[in-house]
This record gives sequence, structure tokens and C-alpha cells, in this order.
Amino acid sequence: MTKCIRRRLSLLILLLPAGYAPVILPLCAQTSPPLSHLIVLSRKQASQLALEQCQPEYPVLARVNYIQGHVRAELEVAKDGKVAQAHVVTGNPILAAATLKALRKWIYRPLKTASGPAAFLTTVEVKFSLRIHKNDTLPSQAESDLSRQVRPPVVIGRPSNPSPAALVHMRLLVNDEGRVIDSEPSPRAFGNPAAVRKTLQEWAFRPARWGTLPVPWYLEVDIPISPTALPRVVTAPTGR
Repeated sequence: MTKCIRRRLSLLILLLPAGYAPVILPLCAQTSPPLSHLIVLSRKQASQLALEQCQPEYPVLARVNYIQGHVRAELEVAKDGKVAQAHVVTGNPILAAATLKALRKWIYRPLKTASGPAAFLTTVEVKFSLRIHKNDTLPSQAESDLSRQVRPPVVIGRPSNPSPAALVHMRLLVNDEGRVIDSEPSPRAFGNPAAVRKTLQEWAFRPARWGTLPVPWYLEVDIPISPTALPRVVTAPTGR
């Protein structure tokens, strides 16, 4: 059962330093400033606002396959202190899915500014660590061993879009029900994130499988993006 704890209890959650902004649009010589209006909080500032943090459950499938490690994610917290968006930057897909489920339940005190409550952005790192007895030996290639056994998700339906404004390469996190629960780049990297989310919702997927069990897994695809969803383009300086 997932445990929700108050901020003063010990957690294996570490906030990363202020200024960390990993969202990048993977188009050559382009950037987008969609997060520039958000306040980025430091570790200390964000921890002082934390009210309730639900610890992720350790997925059974990850345990039996000796999968452990860190999941790095960014959080966008709304004016009311609730997590508006959670986005995985790095991490095993099974651990990432469990992390997202927990992070979206986190609650903060509203961030007060001179102009009233404000949304903010911060980054967290969740550690999954197996309790191993002294004489036990972990497999040296647990991640790659599991990857070889998993059949990745499959696209089974998508709407036709004969004239998209662009094709954007995205890494999707498809859960064990065949739903997209996260993507890289995040929809927030685009000018109209709602349009990108709508596009993703119109696709249908068969979830990845480990044997007969459906599991969360990553899938890389090219997504057609409408003109309204594209970010404002800024050409990078020559030679950079």
C-alpha cells in the first residue's frame, strides 16, 4: 500500500538544485521558452512548502527482476499547491510509472509572491533500492536482462494527418493499460501542450508484455504535430 507522509519524515527523495530545466525540443537549432514564466524553486525552498508526499510503491515486477535505481522527474506545481504536471526525465520505465503515480498526489503549500499565489517548477529524484542481505549477490546486468525479455508496446491505431506541420520524435511511456502517461519531450515544451496531449490520446497502443503480463515501457515514435502546437522558434547562433 502506498504511504503518504509529511515533509518532516525521512524520504528517499532529493530535490535537485535550482535552475535545472531539462525540457528540450529535439529539433535542430531550435529552442522554446515555454517554462520561462514559471518560478524555479531550490531544494530548500521546495522542501519548506511540501505538505504531503506519497512514496511510490516498489513494483513487484521490478523487485523480482532485481531492478533498482533512480527516477528523475520534474514537477509543475499549480497555484493551489497541487501537482499540475509530473514528467519523467530519466529512469527505468517500470519504476518511472510507479513514480509518476505517486508524484501526482503530492501536495505543497501555495507559493506566495507579491502578486499572489504562483505556480512553480522543481525537480525531484526518487531512489528505489532493494534490501539485500549481506551474502546475496545481485545480477550484474539486471536491466539489460529484463529488456531482452520484454516485448515493447505497439501502435495499433492512429488518426490520419495528411499535412502535419512537423513530425516530432518522442519517447512515450505507455502504461500497462496501453495509455500514454508521459512523453519526452514533455507536451509543455510545445506552444500548445493541450493539442499535443489530444494528439497522443487519439493514438491506440498495445502495452508491452513480460511473458503474459502487461508492463509499463518506453516506445519511440514520430508524432505529427499541428501548426497550433508548435513552439515559437528561436534560431541558435551559428556554430553552437
